[in-house]
Amino acid sequence: MTPIHTSIKSPSVKTPETFTDAKAAVDRLCELYNTASEFLCAEFANALANGAPNSRVRAFYPEIRITTTSFAQVDSRLSFGHVAEPGTYATTITRPDLFRHYLEQQIDLLIENHGVPVVISASDTPIPVHFAVANDASISVPQDGAAAFPLRDIFDVPDLSTTNDDIVNGVFANQSSSIEPLAPFTAQRVDYSLARLAHYTATDPEHFQNHVLFTNYQFYVAEFEAYARQMLADPKSGYTSFVSTGNVEITDAETEIPPVDKQPQMPTYHLKRANGSGITLVNIGVGPSNAKTATDHIAVLRPHAWLMVGHCAGLRNSQSLGDFVLAHAYLREDHVLDDDLPNWVPIPALAEVQIALEEAVAEVTELQDYELKRVMRTGTVATIDNRNWELREHTGPVQRLSQSRAIALDMESATIAANGYRFRVPYGTLLCVSDKPLHGELKLPGMASDFYKTQVARHLMIGIRTMEFLREMPLERLHSRKLRSFDETAFL
Repeated sequence: MTPIHTSIKSPSVKTPETFTDAKAAVDRLCELYNTASEFLCAEFANALANGAPNSRVRAFYPEIRITTTSFAQVDSRLSFGHVAEPGTYATTITRPDLFRHYLEQQIDLLIENHGVPVVISASDTPIPVHFAVANDASISVPQDGAAAFPLRDIFDVPDLSTTNDDIVNGVFANQSSSIEPLAPFTAQRVDYSLARLAHYTATDPEHFQNHVLFTNYQFYVAEFEAYARQMLADPKSGYTSFVSTGNVEITDAETEIPPVDKQPQMPTYHLKRANGSGITLVNIGVGPSNAKTATDHIAVLRPHAWLMVGHCAGLRNSQSLGDFVLAHAYLREDHVLDDDLPNWVPIPALAEVQIALEEAVAEVTELQDYELKRVMRTGTVATIDNRNWELREHTGPVQRLSQSRAIALDMESATIAANGYRFRVPYGTLLCVSDKPLHGELKLPGMASDFYKTQVARHLMIGIRTMEFLREMPLERLHSRKLRSFDETAFL
């Protein structure tokens, strides 16, 4: 039996250092993380080749820490970038190379608002070997029992106590330390989601852009690629490349993208711009479980906004197939977030996103003001977890829909909005009516084909234009205080 080693082999780590320059602070984070990650990769490769070492192997995530003895004098309109009260705050960091722009922005605000330096050092949280070797394509972690030694005897593995959502859910109870959280996610939680994103979408996290469109139909993908090629053909567009499944990246409009042998669970495509200011499209498929899974993991990338642009059942006789629905409220019967965000929590419409959506609809349809009501309704969207709700006895469900004033029903929108609210990511919903089951207009193959041909391109363009409007909005205005609770982390 392999003994549990008492000696620990770790990389040499520099002493903590203070920084008043955000760029230099992130440089040190990168240095600390790279040293730790490379050490673990080398030790792991050696253990697989030559057998278990005689000591435990451990390396640590880097950490950002700030201590202030006074309340910050900050612009009251700013919802992030400052701690709530005097004290010490810290967070572990992973992949600082990936998050450089975000980290520099958040650290710079902290230093500016509090007038004190940040301290960069190694933390006391070990890096799980699975996450370290994920950055090295030449190494893979064998399944439990496949190696010649028990992995956990030598290396650290993921720990659920530092991977959960206690901080962002607002239920974090700090019982063992006077240090409060500085960011909504721990390094392990971020690493877990980065690995899940690569698995579910078949594209690497570094390709994701700050503006994310979700859809529930593959039809939108072809239109998104066509738009991407138009943008790549225009040197003034600002878009630099298009990334497809399997990390296939093209930089010109003519390059063919080879078909993939196997589609991932959530095919994802990225139209990239500098500093991540482009647009990502995720086909989450059908159902609230997929919607929650996708947003659970994309949230760690701290996107600036996400929107649902999918199909729905119209619930009013006055609606027509192809009409748009702009959600102003949500009836949540998806049930996948009940344990994280109780149903009694209201999910408000965000004025900044709503205005951008309405402006985009007006631009694309060339209709204004009262005339816009011919093709777009605003109101409550109901999201349910039963795709075949029509097959149940109608009295109860239809009565609830009527009492809620719902005008449309789908299986994803309220989940995406609720997780946006939960994760402090600005959200919105614009749906397109594809059937009217309460009025005898069911989604049948012939009808659907005609509908898709005429409406998909216009619907997707509205989503794209909305994101382009939001991109021009100052970040501090888009990330308003309405998404922040009483006691928030300083980092967005």
